[in-house]
Amino acid sequence: MYSGAVSTAERLIESTRELLWERGYVGTSPKAILERAGAGQGSMYHHFKGKPDLALAAIRRTAQELRATAEGVLDGPGSPYERIEAYLRRERDVLRGCPVGRLTMDPDVMASDELRAPVDETLDAIRERIAQIVEEGKEQGQFGPALDGEEIAAAVLATVQGGYVLARASGSPAAFDAGVRGLLSLLCPHDRPTV
Repeated sequence: MYSGAVSTAERLIESTRELLWERGYVGTSPKAILERAGAGQGSMYHHFKGKPDLALAAIRRTAQELRATAEGVLDGPGSPYERIEAYLRRERDVLRGCPVGRLTMDPDVMASDELRAPVDETLDAIRERIAQIVEEGKEQGQFGPALDGEEIAAAVLATVQGGYVLARASGSPAAFDAGVRGLLSLLCPHDRPTV
């Protein structure tokens, strides 16, 4: 599965990331991690203190990637509305769900301040960036002055995360897409045609 050029520690982190997304913390056993990574039995303890330490490295990596992807779209070209639209419409594996959002459903991750921190920090950072973009749009007259950037940002994240849940429940990305269209029609500046 992995080429010899990828370090054992890197294979362990990547395998743990995949398993956390697929199975959650409890379902991610050290044996499953080692098997997926193609690593020997002592490898995990050579590179990490144990499963919690490895899980933290994997969660941090997943959170960093999600944040970088979101910021890449949100800081891209276009008006504030267009950047929010690009974030909502960016390509996602909707039926797999959000690798960070799914961690919020994991009681073991949420029970650990250390494991929960990168999840919370990432969602907060994305929410803050969206709120700033809404405020930019208000200053430019694109959004109505009564809109609250923090509330709209929370609604955007709730639409994305809730859209994943609805899509997974129905087995179709249609519910995710409908939520995105609905939110965009509510945010659409009056001088633009609706989506």
